[in-house]
Amino acid sequence: MDKVTLERIQKLHPLVRDEVKQIIQECDEALTGRAKIRITQGLRSFEEQEKLYAIGRITSGKKVTNAKAGQSIHNYGLAVDICLMIDGKTASWDTAKDWDNDKVADWYECVKIFARHGWDWGGNWKTFKDLPHFEKKNIPSKKGPVKTSWRTLLKMPKDQQNYVIF
Repeated sequence: MDKVTLERIQKLHPLVRDEVKQIIQECDEALTGRAKIRITQGLRSFEEQEKLYAIGRITSGKKVTNAKAGQSIHNYGLAVDICLMIDGKTASWDTAKDWDNDKVADWYECVKIFARHGWDWGGNWKTFKDLPHFEKKNIPSKKGPVKTSWRTLLKMPKDQQNYVIF
C-alpha cells in the first residue's frame, strides 16, 4: 500500500478506515502482476464538490459528477475512487487489462473484493456509471444499519472533526 493511499485512508470516516486498509491489502495480494491499487480520492469537502459540479456547467470541460455539495458519499468520507498503479509509476483506469495474467481483469478482481466487504461499485449504476468509485452501502449503528444515502447523511449530527455520528 503506497503512502498516498495511506494518507487518503486516514482522512476517511473513522468507521471505514480499517476496512478500507483491509480491502486495499486484499486487492494488492490478489494482483500478483505489475498493478497495485491507489486511492485517488477519498474524503471530499463540500467546497471541492461544488468545484467538481461546476465542471461542464459553469466552467469548461466534460461533466464529472451529478452530485452537488452534500450529495456525494465522498463528502462524508464513506467513498473512495481508485486507479491501478502500474510498476508504482503509471496510473491506469483500464478496466479490461489483466496485468497478472490470471484470466481475470485486475479491475474486476478489486470490484469483487470491495463487494465482499459490502461496498457499492459505481460501475453498476444504471446512469452515469462511475468506474473508479466505490461507496460503503450500510454502516452499523446502535439502532441498526444506516443506509448511506446522501439524504440521510446530510441530516445526521456530526462530531468535532465533522464526521457523521452513527
